[in-house]
Amino acid sequence: MPVSRLYQSVIAASVALAILGSTLGGDAIWLHYVAKPLATLLIAGLVWRHHTPQHQAYRRALLAGLAFSWLGDVLLMLPKAVLALGFELGLAAFLLAHLCFLRALTRDARWARPLWPLLLLLLIGSANLAVLWPGIAPALRPPVLAYMLCLVAMAAQAITRARSLATPASTLAAIGGLLFLSSDTLLAYNKFHSPLPASALLVLGSYYAALYLLARSLPAASGALPSDLTSSSST
Repeated sequence: MPVSRLYQSVIAASVALAILGSTLGGDAIWLHYVAKPLATLLIAGLVWRHHTPQHQAYRRALLAGLAFSWLGDVLLMLPKAVLALGFELGLAAFLLAHLCFLRALTRDARWARPLWPLLLLLLIGSANLAVLWPGIAPALRPPVLAYMLCLVAMAAQAITRARSLATPASTLAAIGGLLFLSSDTLLAYNKFHSPLPASALLVLGSYYAALYLLARSLPAASGALPSDLTSSSST
């Protein structure tokens, strides 16, 4: 489904303001608080306005994943003075988001066939977790481990599905899954290991690119690209 340049510009502006507000902090943090969940809602709007009947199971699962992502956005940015368990609840919200994305990615492709993407990403995830483990509070270790496994499963299935369908749109979902994995890995290193330079740009930039590509992968069940992407690639 075509998306106007204006709508895409509003998404880009919201993402830029979310990154700017997080980077500047202080009196500018309100930009982050407003623009971060707004950007997620705008990306969800890309999926909401798609009504092709043959894509409804995929669409519903994507919308649920984006809704939980929006909830995770809100919970993670709340200060501890407002919500003491904000990080834990945000982690749970994103875990549910990945389960929804995983459901979408298994609607038209077999789970973990072939198996190597899952094994490869599990190996990489385990190596990263081993580095991060000493910096993770004992109470957080079980939920962080569960989240890592769920995230890896989603990203691996996105790759598996892209290999199975071999369509441009399924490739968008695979890139989106890998970007989500990269974003959360960067976030984990920034939180549990050591501060990263330009962390807001790296983490939020890859996060919103992941959400956008997952949202634009909606027509992949039939192998069709969104018409605006098709027209842009032919010019």
